[in-house]
Order: sequence, then structure tokens, then C-alpha cells
Amino acid sequence: MNKVLELATKYEDWIIDLRRHFHMYPEASYEEYETTKKIIEELEKLGVEYQTFEDCTGVIAKIEGNKDGRIVALRSDIDALCVLEKNDVPYKSKNEGFMHACGHDAHTAMNLGAVKILNELKDEINGTVYFIFQPAEEVGSGAKTIIKKGDWFDKVDNFFGAHIWSNVPSGKISVESGPRMASADKFKIVVKGVSGHGAQPEQTVDATIVASSIVLNLQTMVSREFSPMESVVVTIGKLTSGTRFNIISGEAILEGTCRYFSKEIGKNIVEVMSRIVENTAKAFRAEASVEYDFVTLPLINDEASSKIATKAVEKMFGEEAIEKYPKTTGGEDFSYYIENKPGVFAFIGCANPDLGTDYAHHNERFNVDESVLKNGSALYAQYAIDYLNS
Repeated sequence: MNKVLELATKYEDWIIDLRRHFHMYPEASYEEYETTKKIIEELEKLGVEYQTFEDCTGVIAKIEGNKDGRIVALRSDIDALCVLEKNDVPYKSKNEGFMHACGHDAHTAMNLGAVKILNELKDEINGTVYFIFQPAEEVGSGAKTIIKKGDWFDKVDNFFGAHIWSNVPSGKISVESGPRMASADKFKIVVKGVSGHGAQPEQTVDATIVASSIVLNLQTMVSREFSPMESVVVTIGKLTSGTRFNIISGEAILEGTCRYFSKEIGKNIVEVMSRIVENTAKAFRAEASVEYDFVTLPLINDEASSKIATKAVEKMFGEEAIEKYPKTTGGEDFSYYIENKPGVFAFIGCANPDLGTDYAHHNERFNVDESVLKNGSALYAQYAIDYLNS
């Protein structure tokens, strides 16, 4: 058996126990205090160097090999969601109203597994490995926050990250190059009209009519502003307008999200949206403005890093473990680590219908096939070794 996988198998129960601990005590973004304490506790048991921050949760650990070389960073996210868990399991969430419904408990445990493995294999590491236990992925800003902490980010040459994925069968892993996850931008549109009596519309500027027209016209961004060869999603998830059945609304607020895979689209999407919104409003004698927030970037795997990850998977689990999985319009702030640096993001399959681990992410019954956790730890560790030794 491969040495890394052998160690991952040896520590499988420990990794599973950690995942269950984190699952029982989920915490909201930027409030992962107990999670951070537990990570520190495990790192101290292993005698691994780490760094924490006074004004932010999360931890950065470091293992230096016996030989100088490049630096690779292995990232996992640690926050949970505001979801009431409905699983009937011994490790069910004890923080009512919060749940690890996206697998971050598994990511944290797998990365700690990689710490334990690589700590035993220091002699085989040519360089340095950082372990990033990142807060606040669910709100899309944790990566940007922790990147600014100290000078560690500038030193890193390559990044690896992974996500447990309930749409991929257990035992399969996707590490393709190219676009993998979309931007996850959000926007708010404020429409200003003139309110008045519902029986006298000629004396008003109906913000509800304006908002409704904006909803329809924004779809031309997809159909007429961008190439049909590009994937673009424009969704209005919330529209608020009016106060009473016989009062014409003087203000409307729309909130939504844009998803796309091309960085070029991100460069002009605000201009396109603002033009459509403002001119639609003008057609009705109203005013409208756009507040646009680039939450995450498109996540694009570097080809060379993808090849290293592919070989690591094949080395440990065989070619049959490689899964060709299409890009997804979900977002991930891992994209900020590899915006201008090489790296790869893996989808680690955990779907096992017999165990009920094929529920969608963010579902109240989301769960993980724990047999794949050791595979995740092994992949984190093997990627680091192979990158540094290549």
C-alpha cells in the first residue's frame, strides 16, 4: 500500500472522531471560536507550529521538511450554516439551528489528518507545507480576510483545496483543470418612484411596475449581452415593493445573484447591469441604482496542478477513482487563493444512497460517507509531497 494511504488508514478512526466532534459543535462564520480551539488543541498534541489571529478566527499551521524547497498550502474551511439538522445520528448538532450541512466538518478533519500524516513524513518533504483552516467560507469573505493576515500568502507557491461532494459517488474524485466553480456575485437594486393612491396611477411613478420590468430586462444580459458559448446566470431572489393593496409603491428593492465562469465577464458585468437597470427606470420616469458585490471569483484549476493531483489520485486509488465531473455554478472563495497563483480544487465524492449521504449540500439531512475521509486526508498529504518533490 502507498505509504501516505497506509498512514491515512492507520489514523482513520481518529479522523472520523474529529469530523464527528466538529459536526456536533457547528459555528457560524467568523464565530468559529470552539472550532478554532479544537484545531489548536490537536496541533499542540502533534507539536506542530501554528499561528492564530486576535481579530479573526481560523488557524494557519506549518510543517517544514528537512530540505529547503518550495511552499505549498493545503486549505480547508471551518464554518457551518444556519440550518436545523434533521439527521438522527449520535453526533447530531448540539448547537440548535446550526449545522455542518456543507461538509466543512469533514474538510477540517481531513486537513488535520494531513497534518498528522505529513508530520510523520517530514524527512520526505522538500520544502514547507502550510495548513489553512479558514473561517467564513459560507459568506464568501474568509479567504480574503485570512490572506491579509501576515506575509504567509506571498510566500506560498501553490494551493490545494478540496470539497466533499454529494453529487459524486463515494470513492470517486474530480480534479479536472479549467473552470470548476462559478463566481457568486450578489447585487441590490433600489428603485425610486412616486407613491400615491391605487385609484389614481397617473399621479404616480409605480416602483412595482419598474421593478417588474427590470426583472424581465435583466434576462437580456444572458441572451444578448454575452456569448451563448458562455454560461451566465442572473437570478432575482427577492423583490420587495409596496405597503398596502391600494397604495402604489414609491420604492422597490430587488436582490439577486450573478454566476459566470469567465473573468472577462466579471470585468464589465456591472456596467452592463447598471445600463439596463438605469435606462429601464428612465423609461418609466423613475430612478434606479445598483449596488454590486463580487463575493467570489470564478474558480479555475491550473492545468499543471491538476496533473499533479490526478497522478496522486491514481497512485493511491487507481485510475478508476478519477471522476469527470462538470463545472458547477456553486461558488467557492478558494478562488481568491488561485486568482494569480497556481493551484487545484478537488471534489471528493461522498454520495452513497445506502447510507443516505446523497442529499444536496445545505439540506437539513446532508451527511457524509465517512469511509472517504481517510482518502481526503491522503489526497491532501500526497498532493503536498508530490508538488514539493516534483
